[in-house]
Amino acid sequence: MSTACTDPVALGLWHPIVAIEDIQPGLNHTTKLLGNRISYCQADADDVRVWYSDSSHHNTLPTTLAYGYVWTCLGTPDSPLFDLPEYAEADRRNVCAASVGVRVSAPRAVENFLDMGHFPFVHTGILGAEPHTEVREYTVTLDEQKDEILATECVFFQPQAAAGSSGGAMSDYIYRVPHPYCSVLYKSCPIDESRLDVIALFLQPMDEETVRAHALVSVIDDTSTDLDIRMFQQTIFGQDKPILENQYPKRLPLDPRAETPIRADKSAIVYRRWLRAKGLQYGVIPAAA
Repeated sequence: MSTACTDPVALGLWHPIVAIEDIQPGLNHTTKLLGNRISYCQADADDVRVWYSDSSHHNTLPTTLAYGYVWTCLGTPDSPLFDLPEYAEADRRNVCAASVGVRVSAPRAVENFLDMGHFPFVHTGILGAEPHTEVREYTVTLDEQKDEILATECVFFQPQAAAGSSGGAMSDYIYRVPHPYCSVLYKSCPIDESRLDVIALFLQPMDEETVRAHALVSVIDDTSTDLDIRMFQQTIFGQDKPILENQYPKRLPLDPRAETPIRADKSAIVYRRWLRAKGLQYGVIPAAA
């Protein structure tokens, strides 16, 4: 049985709990966050209230509506929610593509999202295919001013990079980790070489070893329907889910000696180091003192 979070780092973060479009206005809903039962309701388009389920709904938690989702904080927010300017671009298709429960820790799910090496073997015929298995050298930096990780110069062959793609192509990737439990992928846009499509993974840590993975797809695509985009993303989730749920241990080890890294794991190495520096404890196995 999970216990409520006591980690001050996790308690000070903004967390996604539901796609705004999935809320039935006027009704109370419940979910779980950091081991706590919380409730929420939507009074009107710009007013979603969140509270601990065992308290009065008048004792509301901090909330913000952003990128199609409701976000809340169980402590005092350490900073505003990270910026995602592409979401506001008028010609983009912004689709809340999926919310899927997965029996794995949030940091493990982020690390899987950063891993290009699994594309040919897990997402065969879509995001990768043999013999195109090499993860080319790429660059990972930690922006200390913005407090986020950026992986650039990532290139990988993909048979079908997006719902609107036809035929294989080398895709350029940029990975961004602006939040311990969220990651954003910028990738080549099939119909406009000057723009980048965006796929964001927002993880709701229900407890230390269970998440709801919320996906936002923000693309330049005037041919695919919202259903096409959702089905494509849910296919990818469906392939990742059993792999993630068979990860052991489910929490991410932060001791650099715990798991042997390879070149393709460069992003994961920096990500684990970043979590260690933050002192994050929820969903991880802390490094030995």
